[in-house]
Amino acid sequence: MNKAKELSPEQFRKMQLVELDMLVEFDRVCRKHNIDYVLFGGSLLGAVRHKGYIPWDDDADIGMLRKDYEKFKKYMNEMDPSICYFQDHETDPEYRWGYGKLRRTGSKYVRVGQEHLKCKTGIFVDVFPMDDIPQSLFGQILQDWHCYCLRKILWSEVAKYNEKGFWKVWFSLLSRIPVSVVFSQYKTYERKSRKNSTNRVRCLAFPATGTLYKKNPISERYGMPKSWFTDRTEYIFEGKKLFSSHDYDTVLKYIYGDYMKIPDAKGREQHSPFSEIRFPDE
Repeated sequence: MNKAKELSPEQFRKMQLVELDMLVEFDRVCRKHNIDYVLFGGSLLGAVRHKGYIPWDDDADIGMLRKDYEKFKKYMNEMDPSICYFQDHETDPEYRWGYGKLRRTGSKYVRVGQEHLKCKTGIFVDVFPMDDIPQSLFGQILQDWHCYCLRKILWSEVAKYNEKGFWKVWFSLLSRIPVSVVFSQYKTYERKSRKNSTNRVRCLAFPATGTLYKKNPISERYGMPKSWFTDRTEYIFEGKKLFSSHDYDTVLKYIYGDYMKIPDAKGREQHSPFSEIRFPDE
């Protein structure tokens, strides 16, 4: 594993602005084709609390219902290729995650421990598709466990090089399972998603958002209302108009609890340690 590097203050701000360019270009295509999306998680928190990025946050997140996610993929090539492109396991066969990314053209960004992966790299914005979950709590718990196992299979190609002892052997065995098997099982869930159904939603390829804040009642922990992704309003984000959930207070309390409380120094660490970075103008 290569040594983790830290961004200088100048690089940190440059990273934010590169991601902002991608957000603006993504927004342009979505507006043109009436595709719903929201700034999600820390990006919504930044829009509300800081009118832009959280000062110590080095990434940006987008959330979309499955129907809008698939609609965007039909028009993804309308994004300016000199700015960014869309990446998922269908556009890049070596990509191992169950959600998409906007990648900055001409950049490089390699996470520590992932130097051996063959997928395209680059400064990115995560794009999370939200799929229906079962109506019953029992069904939600079963689905959550199944999705946890699928994530570990995808992660195994990283973990087998970075773990030791039993876990190294275990993940080495998991890595033998073809990724096509994993994505076909995700596809089974995806086909059941309907934009107008009453089911709650979550990103199946990522831990359930409601589990991040342990005070959420278990009946709400595994999924979010669809209205959070369809009932939207414009926010000023770094001087640009971008969409996010109209009911920001409910969304942010669900994810963070007291979201206006500024975290201590430990809670302001950069999210993703990297071993190599190159900006598009370098």
